Amino acid sequence: MFWQAGLIGLAIAAPVGPIGLLCISRTLRGGPRLGLATGLGAASADALFALAGVAGSSMALHLAGQLARPLAWAGCLLLAWMGMATLRRPALEAADREEGGVGLRRAYAGALLLTLSNPMTILSFAAVAAGLSGGLPASGAQQLAIVAGVFCGSASWWLALAYGGGALLSRLGARGRRWLDAGCGLLLLGFAVLLAWRAAGI
Repeated sequence: MFWQAGLIGLAIAAPVGPIGLLCISRTLRGGPRLGLATGLGAASADALFALAGVAGSSMALHLAGQLARPLAWAGCLLLAWMGMATLRRPALEAADREEGGVGLRRAYAGALLLTLSNPMTILSFAAVAAGLSGGLPASGAQQLAIVAGVFCGSASWWLALAYGGGALLSRLGARGRRWLDAGCGLLLLGFAVLLAWRAAGI
């Protein structure tokens, strides 16, 4: 069950989205550690969603529905702010790219909050948990295996993207990195507009 959940966590993390763009942008600016911190924030949120799903908490599912709109708008504003900040900040030189502990904590917390702004994901994890447990209530050991698997699967993707992708990104040269970073900022703004459109329809 751990490995099945791990594959699910990997599949959830892998598609290109706002967190992937943030991971790429922060890897360009602050190095692989900053990119990984961003990804681990998302992986932690995925694990929390998985925990709520496997626990079958009716209160968590109810709150997910009640808070869907305000959290969607909060996520929209956070995405827009991150996109504008990416476009406004000058690209960092290689010698200045390593961030300290404060930068890592901010990257982690920002990605955690951004991922948690999509509470409807709990419903997806609830369905996943039901499938993995054969439709029966998951035991404590099964819940732990599912949550740990989702986190490890998601985290493995961010590790590969931050370090493997970071090694490839470093070959782009300063001009290429600036263009890619600007592209990430524009796409983040695009995701903010998309999220606002969806929030208006909730």
